[in-house]
Amino acid sequence: MNETNKPAEPWQWPEAQWRRVVGGVRAGRSLRPKTWPNGARCAVALSFDSDHETADLRDGGRSISVMSQGQYGSRQGVPRIRSLLDRFGAKTTFFVPAVAAMLYPDEQRQLADEGHEIALHGWIHERNTLLPEEAERDLQMRSADKLEEITGTRPVGIRTPSWDFSANTLKITRDMGLLYDSSLMADNDCYELMMDGEPTGVVELPVEWIRDDAAYLHMDRWTGLRPYIAPSDVLGIFAKEFELAHAEGGIFQLTMHPDIIGHRSRIWILEELIRVIKAQPGVWFATHADIVRHAKAAAQ
Repeated sequence: MNETNKPAEPWQWPEAQWRRVVGGVRAGRSLRPKTWPNGARCAVALSFDSDHETADLRDGGRSISVMSQGQYGSRQGVPRIRSLLDRFGAKTTFFVPAVAAMLYPDEQRQLADEGHEIALHGWIHERNTLLPEEAERDLQMRSADKLEEITGTRPVGIRTPSWDFSANTLKITRDMGLLYDSSLMADNDCYELMMDGEPTGVVELPVEWIRDDAAYLHMDRWTGLRPYIAPSDVLGIFAKEFELAHAEGGIFQLTMHPDIIGHRSRIWILEELIRVIKAQPGVWFATHADIVRHAKAAAQ
């Protein structure tokens, strides 16, 4: 390709082009309710991404070591988390790749029977931005079918693996009639997702890397990624996030992983955090789906 045929650089784009890119998927109207159920001041949306072995299977399963870390999440992490949540009576959401659900179907059934939500998290923790639209659509629909087959309930929400959101993800999610997504970061409160300037009816319950245990505690020896912050400081960050969410009357959302937070020297972070939350008046622990349903109904 000669110089004259090279695609324009983004800084050379006309205004219409960069506006089209920005407007492909964008935050629409806020769905922050004036009140929460039973007079609560703050909604608490705890979530767990049960990736298990799929974190490495998506890349071919070349690292038996990494897959064993994922297996720890099911053998040790989830039982500790279940016990802790049961003690405090907290209902949460588990985002589960279909392959992980197939590896551990009883785990998903037990969680669902205890009142937790099982939601979509891809087929094999694939990277959506590397997939053609047909493959992404097929995997997302097959994942929903498989989770429904295992738990008896069709999932209503999705969190994309690694929060990797392609140009086709929202269209697929809308076409499937899903209630919500939890992969994007434009706000603290729920908002309606827009696609090419039009409302989709899909609600976003936003995430953030600063509210994710992996950002602080994950270890990857090949990339040189090392935990860089003390567990007590992680608790401090999460507690401060909750403190202001409570003061604002909004949502405190947190993303965790059973193979990270479920370790003996880490599970106490979650336990202490729940104690901090419960020490404040007017908190509502709920699944992502229940929070979205309330926010959407209040907006209407």
